Amino acid sequence: MPEQLPSGRFSKRIPDGDNRERPVCDHCGFVVYDNPRIVTGSVVSHGSRILLCRRAIRPRHGFWALPAGYMELRETAEEAALREAWEEAEARIEIDSLLAVYSIPRLSMVQIMFRARLIDPAVRPGAESLEVALFEWDEVPWEDLAFPSVHWALTQHRQVEGRTVYAPFTNPPGQTGDMAEIGVEG
Repeated sequence: MPEQLPSGRFSKRIPDGDNRERPVCDHCGFVVYDNPRIVTGSVVSHGSRILLCRRAIRPRHGFWALPAGYMELRETAEEAALREAWEEAEARIEIDSLLAVYSIPRLSMVQIMFRARLIDPAVRPGAESLEVALFEWDEVPWEDLAFPSVHWALTQHRQVEGRTVYAPFTNPPGQTGDMAEIGVEG
């Protein structure tokens, strides 16, 4: 919701020209559009190794994730990915290409994931990470990954490793990002 709503009473109704209920100001007709959140991040490689961050925040505190987070206002998706890599791992990265766009409907979230290269291997945990590390493929802590989309992005990144041209990925068929898809209850 916007930071500051006009004063007045809001009721849920379908605004003219719309097809779903939304909060509408009974006094002035202002419509509140509560739209999906956008997360952006990247699969960051350094040679054959991949950068992962152990989360110091909820949800999934203590689990491993890619450097990613919510976009800020007036920021491009690429700028957000660069910022998140710095905030979470003090990693300076160079974005290579779009890797995937995921839809997580239960969270009203869209995730934009890039493929990126680590410019300097000197990384260290930022405020939102307990630790950061570069993992070879066979060292990735698969059982301790935070979210289904981390699995997807790593696997899809591996599929196009070394390729310069490929179509960006989406959710794997039939998967919506529910935690049960990686064996975790609600």
